[in-house]
Amino acid sequence: MRRSSVLHRCSDRWARRVTAIAFIALWAVAVPADAAFPVVTYHQPLGVTRGGEATVVLKGARLTDASGVLFDQPGVEVVEVKPVDDKSVELTVKTEAGLAPGRYSFRLVTSSGVSNLRFLSVGAMPIVEEVEPNNDFSDPQDIEMDRTVEGNVDREDVDCFRVSLKAGQKLTVEIEGIRQRSDLRNRDILDPYIAILNDQRFEVAVSDDSMLLQQDGVCSFTPEEDGQYTVLVRDSSFLGQRDVCRYRLHVGSFPRPTTVIPSGGVQGDVLQAKLIDIDGTVTDASLQLPTDLIDPANKSATPTQPYSVVTEDESGVSPSPNWIRVGNLPIVNETEPNNDHRKAPVCSVPALLCGVIDEPGDFDCFAFDCKKGEQFRVRLYARETLRSPLDGVMNVFDANGKSLKSSDDSGGKPDGVFDFTAASDSQHTIRIYDHLRGGSPLHNYLIEVSHLEPSFQLGLKELRRDEAMVVPVPVGGHGAMVIQAKRNRFNEEFELALDGLPAGVTAQTYPMPAGRVEIPVVLSAATDAKLIGSFFDVRGKGKLGDGELTSNLEQYHKIVLGQNRRPMLDHTTSQAAMAVCEAMPFSVELVQPKTPILRRGSKELVVRIKRDEGFEGAVSFKTLYNPPGVGVNNSRKIDKGANETSIPITANSNAALGSWPMIMQVSYGTKLGTQTVATAPIMLDVEDAVFDYSFPRAAAETGQEMDLAVTLEKTRDIAGEIEVQLVGLPNGVTCDAPVQKASLESTSVIFPLTIAADAKTGKHKTLNVQTRIRRDGETMIQTDGTGEIRIDKPIVKKEPTAQPEKKAEPAAPPAKKPEKPLSRLEQLRLEKESS
Repeated sequence: MRRSSVLHRCSDRWARRVTAIAFIALWAVAVPADAAFPVVTYHQPLGVTRGGEATVVLKGARLTDASGVLFDQPGVEVVEVKPVDDKSVELTVKTEAGLAPGRYSFRLVTSSGVSNLRFLSVGAMPIVEEVEPNNDFSDPQDIEMDRTVEGNVDREDVDCFRVSLKAGQKLTVEIEGIRQRSDLRNRDILDPYIAILNDQRFEVAVSDDSMLLQQDGVCSFTPEEDGQYTVLVRDSSFLGQRDVCRYRLHVGSFPRPTTVIPSGGVQGDVLQAKLIDIDGTVTDASLQLPTDLIDPANKSATPTQPYSVVTEDESGVSPSPNWIRVGNLPIVNETEPNNDHRKAPVCSVPALLCGVIDEPGDFDCFAFDCKKGEQFRVRLYARETLRSPLDGVMNVFDANGKSLKSSDDSGGKPDGVFDFTAASDSQHTIRIYDHLRGGSPLHNYLIEVSHLEPSFQLGLKELRRDEAMVVPVPVGGHGAMVIQAKRNRFNEEFELALDGLPAGVTAQTYPMPAGRVEIPVVLSAATDAKLIGSFFDVRGKGKLGDGELTSNLEQYHKIVLGQNRRPMLDHTTSQAAMAVCEAMPFSVELVQPKTPILRRGSKELVVRIKRDEGFEGAVSFKTLYNPPGVGVNNSRKIDKGANETSIPITANSNAALGSWPMIMQVSYGTKLGTQTVATAPIMLDVEDAVFDYSFPRAAAETGQEMDLAVTLEKTRDIAGEIEVQLVGLPNGVTCDAPVQKASLESTSVIFPLTIAADAKTGKHKTLNVQTRIRRDGETMIQTDGTGEIRIDKPIVKKEPTAQPEKKAEPAAPPAKKPEKPLSRLEQLRLEKESS
């Protein structure tokens, strides 16, 4: 074994909480061409060397008024943000000398809002720019060892870099290709291929995809003699695009562990681990795990969190981290022999079970005692977090050896999860193996066994497809978002609170109703608020018995989408972003209605604007959020020259009763494109219907009159003047008094109908009654149906006509009796006589 390495953790708490996919790519969104918010499509260079100051040029659209940059993690200081023109910004940053290599997410802030999420790479090695032409193997670009090359792959492009090696000097090559790409439309995705070639042009090491880095490759070679070697870079399908398919190529003798064993630990402990390098070398290492990784206030968080590990030794620093899981669960390391689930070593749970499927056909089993009724969640971490080659399959067996639950993949993810309940006080066993019965020292895994407890998770709803929500809040106006809750055995009401908003910005929150999963939040900026961007936290808190249950927001970002919109790369942040932006050129009011909307009813919301001088553009409206069971016409707008519009809304028969917030998204044109903000909220009261109606089976003939009596039954009391109107009469049917007065004591309403002579006959299921209740200058409308009327032609009676006398039929001759059949003897006699 080599001498011990020193492992460094990522230097910030946020980075330790990033979820699932550890190797993150840049993100550029497919935004509408007329959107006003800023977009960063790429930047150059893609990364910087830690411990210095560097200038990065951001390229994109609507960047003229850039004013700041928000980095999610500490360690990167923004020195200056200097707009060059509408498509570029110069960003000067300074990084700490001990900053862990990796990617640091940021967002650009302008006076129109916050840009899409991007990543700045931070490395430990000097940066070299690719210099064309370097396509020819015989004329490559010479570089020194331990360098990071920044280059670009154009269509059918091949980049060659040559290094000199001493005998026994390890050469490791790692590329950031798809991790530097971002696309939500499955196009221009760099899928890199790398190779190390000797001077005879033979490939001594190659990598297309890799378990550690997914679509990005990593390979290594150690020569037995001095020589020159060429590192080749291209797209695996010879695709590419200038300035879009950029990459960072790390070339050197740095350590590159592919596996950390054990792959989890208890926070606050010193983890004694073994690192397995890409060249097979095993190194002992120690790591002081953090003490504050698990947020004690977030009782809905998973028992362990991902934690990034960067390795450093005398040969250098790994350019990207490995990932493990750290939490408060005790660690149980597998002990062999443990292949037989009927004779598995016994441990205690909850726990984090650590092990390796270290050879083909291997099984690992863990037995533990359960109490009747205990509920457990069993979750595997292998491919997704640890980047293990293990395609794990898990089973849980009862004391009789019966399989109770199993899991392979889950929810489109490669690692499984299942819940089970112990049926008795007995011993249960968890077994894990590789789906294809593979195994190696790299097939590491973690099995998180925890008690199944009530929980809920908070996220932000996408208001534009596939794009993570950012909130623009105009000076003197409002911005809004929708909080989504994923509930797990917890359906009670809970409260929301926001922390970290800048000065001059306030939040209007609403309780999340019991059983519901969406609720809006409105941000308001004062008239003297400064243009600024900010991160903020969202926290939820509800009652659970005599205690409380809490949760913190995690926002999901799609980075690269592949076929069928499947996320190839994604990212999660623990904070949301907002920006105070320029004021609207008008004021807007969504008028608070004085009366409720009724189930089975309809209403019109009034929106008014007051234009600033010079603003004549159209203003469009769309609901941010619909109360359950309420539908809204989202096609209304206020055109040039107008200042008011009405927005029809309806409530179905199952609309949720109560008082619900209503907010309209407000879209209008600016010099940069279409800006979308929000109105101040109103409260929409949803009440039950007032009457239940019954229609008779009515029938009439054309050219006649009839009375249609519709019975009604009061379901509740309500104040106001009531009238009932019959609507939906078929063609040719009229009513002289279609509107009838009614009261809460009425039991029926009678409508006189006249059926024209040319009315269409047949059954007509079109009759409805509208109940109108007037109060406080507004009208509440309830619509009920459907009634049926049958229209027939009059029956014409025909006079009987005389029938001619019928002549008597002649009698039929009597039927002849059938002759008696001859006997055989008689037949023979007749034959003899005739011969």
